[in-house]
Amino acid sequence: MADDALSAGAVARRLGVAVTTLRTWHQRYGLGPSQHVPGHHRRYTPADLARLEIMRKLTAEGVTPAEAARWARQAPAVDPADLAGSGRLRPARHGGGLTIPVGRAGPAARGLARAAMRLDSAAIGEAIAHALATDGVVATWEGLLRPVLTGIGERHAATAGLIEVEHLMSRCVSEAFATVARSIPAVGPARILLSCADEEQHTLPLEALGAALAEVGVAYRMLGARVPTPALVDAVDRTGPAAVVVWSHTRATADPGQLAALLAAPRRPLLVLAAGPGWRADMLPAGVVRPVDLAEAVSLAVAVRDSLDQTTTG
Repeated sequence: MADDALSAGAVARRLGVAVTTLRTWHQRYGLGPSQHVPGHHRRYTPADLARLEIMRKLTAEGVTPAEAARWARQAPAVDPADLAGSGRLRPARHGGGLTIPVGRAGPAARGLARAAMRLDSAAIGEAIAHALATDGVVATWEGLLRPVLTGIGERHAATAGLIEVEHLMSRCVSEAFATVARSIPAVGPARILLSCADEEQHTLPLEALGAALAEVGVAYRMLGARVPTPALVDAVDRTGPAAVVVWSHTRATADPGQLAALLAAPRRPLLVLAAGPGWRADMLPAGVVRPVDLAEAVSLAVAVRDSLDQTTTG
């Protein structure tokens, strides 16, 4: 039993609710952790988690918290699916706009997807902050955020909905990455320049790269979305970065001419990275590198920064 017991934070992430919500359900309705180990905080058992799952499902369907708690306290005898005919609960819709597919991602991603569907920014923020503090930027992006964001995109493509979910989720992710970037002082001058391709508006992967660079102490400049090629070349000539990363999310924004212009710039960077699924390997000019994922982009940027630092000090 002890191995199965969970902390409040772990339960909140599985359910996709804020820890403060768990505290409220505990204080007002008695749906708290039941396992007590002397000298430690109480922890939630599988039975506690089952009751809280019922509470979450019912409140999401519009049942009042007090009524939902009454049913939840009867668990495991009562399952939310059995309440549809009671007149107290509408049947849940399956496969429509109420779920976000996250593939093989774990409980934390499913909890984050639930919080996103409820537009619960507090729970979203808590889940992302915990993952960043525990696993770091790269693992959080690959294992938690990207599956949920991809699922939102798939659901939007199928239903033309979830625009509000995507906007709120994007804002929460941006805020979390900005917090990382502000909290870790960079070492040395900004030798890395991050930019979206011309007309490219998807900035979150680039923000993830910026946060990952900050996490390892690499200073960078972020130009953001929709940077025209002349403006990007001008920025390179004015700042002389060692590496430039150009992000393209779709083929429509992946113009190899943008990369060729960087290679021909008066202050040509040592490394030009074409990042994102928009770029095809067979379309890249000679001398441009296409990283396979976020971790490789970070490694390449760090390597070129370190190489330049050694040359300068030598």
